[in-house]
Amino acid sequence: MPAGDLTAARARAAAGAADRAADRAEACVIACAEAFRGDGEILAAPIGLIPTIAVRLARHTFEPLLLVTDGEAHIVEGTWAVGTPAPGPVESWLPYRAVFDVVWRGDRHVMMTPSQLDAYGNANISAIGSHARPRAQLLGVRGAPGNTVSHPTSYWVPRHSARVFVPAVDMVAGVGWDNGARAGSAAARFMRLRRVVSDLASFDWDPATRRMRLLSVHPGVTVAEVIASTGFDLVIGDDVPATRPPTAQELRLIREVIDPQGLRYQEVPG
Repeated sequence: MPAGDLTAARARAAAGAADRAADRAEACVIACAEAFRGDGEILAAPIGLIPTIAVRLARHTFEPLLLVTDGEAHIVEGTWAVGTPAPGPVESWLPYRAVFDVVWRGDRHVMMTPSQLDAYGNANISAIGSHARPRAQLLGVRGAPGNTVSHPTSYWVPRHSARVFVPAVDMVAGVGWDNGARAGSAAARFMRLRRVVSDLASFDWDPATRRMRLLSVHPGVTVAEVIASTGFDLVIGDDVPATRPPTAQELRLIREVIDPQGLRYQEVPG
């Protein structure tokens, strides 16, 4: 989004915010926050603006024991605006080397952004095309394998399309349910793929087939639109609900406390 358009979007978001209904970006925040419900005292590791807003919202409301970092090496208290330094008291020190101990213990829930994702939850963040001669080099596998076999892992997709939701990923970086089962108990024992949230809908995995299941659609989105934008067959029930709307308190926190600048619209335009 051009800078001028983004400034205008932020101004519109601020003007009369208390009077307007929740929009698509705010529905995505709620869906991402719900992925962390029930986690308790573990380290939340959101990647992206909307997941970061969601984690701060979840901790402020229904999941107060979540551990949240300042983006550097401290776990901090309080709720503060995205794009600003954390002002709250420091709870503990968490240098990068200590994160690996948290991962191996399973005391972390990461929400990553995949470049490709298949029906079984295999995620690619490494390269597009042949691994020997890729058309595009991405991040590399980084921590995705260890994350997916060690602790809860969710995914955030800001632009839902058949280019992201693919029949087969070009390279497995994050391990899906099928590959985890093939690798045996060492890989599958602690796998907990939790949730996928896109700008269209939210998903989990069907317990019987381990294929991706449509949980809800966001405001203004139809099931047919989700199907048309997905490159594989989803598990879909007879009655797909709308994503839970935010409460009045949650809307106030999103709009006035956590994201008063409207940075969420960089990922999901209003």
